[in-house]
Amino acid sequence: MSKSETKKINSKERIRSISGFPEWLPEYRLVELEWIDSLRRVFESYGFTSIEPRSIEPVEVLLKQGDTDKEIYAIGRLLGDNDNEVEPSYALHYDMTVPMARYVAANMNQLNFPFKRYQIQKAWRGERPQDGRFREFLQCDIDVVDTRPIPPHFDAEIPIIMHEAIESIGAGPLTTKINNRKILEGFYLGLGISDTTNILRIIDKLDKIGTDGVTTMLSNELELSATTIDKILNLATIKGSGEIVINRIKGLDVKSDLLHEGLDELKFVMQQLEKHKNGTFLVDMSIARGLAYYTGTVYESRFTDYPEFPTICGGGRYDNLVGDFVNKKLPGIGISIGLTRIFAKLMKEGKIKATQKTPTEILVVHTQNAPYDFIKNTADLLRSRGFNVEQYHEDRKLKAQLKYADEKMIPWIWFPPNKPNGPHEVKNSKTRDQNIANPNTWLPD
Repeated sequence: MSKSETKKINSKERIRSISGFPEWLPEYRLVELEWIDSLRRVFESYGFTSIEPRSIEPVEVLLKQGDTDKEIYAIGRLLGDNDNEVEPSYALHYDMTVPMARYVAANMNQLNFPFKRYQIQKAWRGERPQDGRFREFLQCDIDVVDTRPIPPHFDAEIPIIMHEAIESIGAGPLTTKINNRKILEGFYLGLGISDTTNILRIIDKLDKIGTDGVTTMLSNELELSATTIDKILNLATIKGSGEIVINRIKGLDVKSDLLHEGLDELKFVMQQLEKHKNGTFLVDMSIARGLAYYTGTVYESRFTDYPEFPTICGGGRYDNLVGDFVNKKLPGIGISIGLTRIFAKLMKEGKIKATQKTPTEILVVHTQNAPYDFIKNTADLLRSRGFNVEQYHEDRKLKAQLKYADEKMIPWIWFPPNKPNGPHEVKNSKTRDQNIANPNTWLPD
């Protein structure tokens, strides 16, 4: 088949769902929009401002940030200029952090630092769809980027904001596991290993492939000895409260300056989080975050009630990501909330209840024999007072109009008069109470 030919598909194929690309019914989209508004309020209460960078980035930018090549959707024209195979130049972004870094670098002369932004936007990953994993999904990020070193207080504040945001949408409780990559890298350096990047990448797979899988990868790919692998796994299995973990790591008798620096940073963060009783915060040395740009504190959060479900929030500190785009060091720290992953899981568990199928608050019915202007003027008046109002445009039987309101879960039904100066009436769809009302002054119960 030539490029100019289009594959013919039947009607069922045209409308079928595509795995990994969720589409919500209107009643659930309304809930999702309410969630977005709640998240925005929390982010803005801490001084974060919204940005929305472009959806595509140069392929080379996305590929240099870690083990992502199999996840990237490339962008290209359906009909190319010629038949020669050409490597794609652009791809859809797979997270919010890389495009944010590029955005900051491009606009740094117009931004105020520390720059605190939130981003609620779609991302795309070409991974196999399964429970909690999508190819197109909505992600919510907050990040702080500065031209100077970022105080460690942000390392503690970021997960607190995240927990508050999750609680605002009723999606908790969460358990957040915290680590510091300096501890991991410093430990590996103390063992005499210089290739810390690949060890971090492999350790990050521990919860997916287990100790046997990690052992095999460390042995085959990095050719590490059994003794060294045992020490690496001993560190990775340490978890618990801050003070206990720090003492256990010191007990492994491995030393390096970077390890000591990471332990001090972790101790400070955990001391701050222990004062915050809203949520569960634990140290877990297996948390590495596979993306290459993380350099310090890292976070991963899961549902407390569904511990086997994939991570729903994650992030950490990065010192050089933005600096990759400009000849200047711009450190940052942030966290991502997987909104689609959370939403789909809670919907599957029956935890999301749709209460309406439309934002309409009032349906103005077409009263029998009423002039059209009576109907329209009533709807316009109520709308001018701030209500979301639908006007029924046909003089149909009242039963059909009420059925329409019922099916769309519209809470109030408004009956205009059918003659000048006649009384208006309003009906509560839930209680069925109907009373005379003035459209200039009426307020819902």
